[in-house]
Amino acid sequence: MHFEGSVPIKAARDKVWAFVIDPDQVGQCGPGVEKIEVIDATHFKATAKVGIGFISARFVVDMTFAEQEPPDRALIKAHGQAPGSAVDATAEMRLSDGPEGATVMDWDADVNLSGTLASVGARLIEGTANKMIGQTFDCMRTKLETPA
Repeated sequence: MHFEGSVPIKAARDKVWAFVIDPDQVGQCGPGVEKIEVIDATHFKATAKVGIGFISARFVVDMTFAEQEPPDRALIKAHGQAPGSAVDATAEMRLSDGPEGATVMDWDADVNLSGTLASVGARLIEGTANKMIGQTFDCMRTKLETPA
């Protein structure tokens, strides 16, 4: 499945970059994220409970910043497993200057889900994923646009 979008954030690019490469900060915005474990500067592990329809699973996901070009671009690769299901994803984020000191985040992600959760059906999975993506970006905007 392929997802993509563009998110305007009313904050300076350096501030947005610092937030999105900090697993502890971003992790607070991920729906269902229960724990973030930072392994080193480019590797981290997340535990998240995901529900799609009547099926829910607790995934343990290994994530790696495969590429970083501060403060413009980052590429993340992820592999996660839950009992009976697995997920592999690649996501890229590009930051650019927006109007009036804002930042525009263009992003895309390719996600491959297999196992029990994949059997639910693409339409239901996409709907749930789009809802979770929206919640994540709403949270990020709230945290970044509020004066410190």
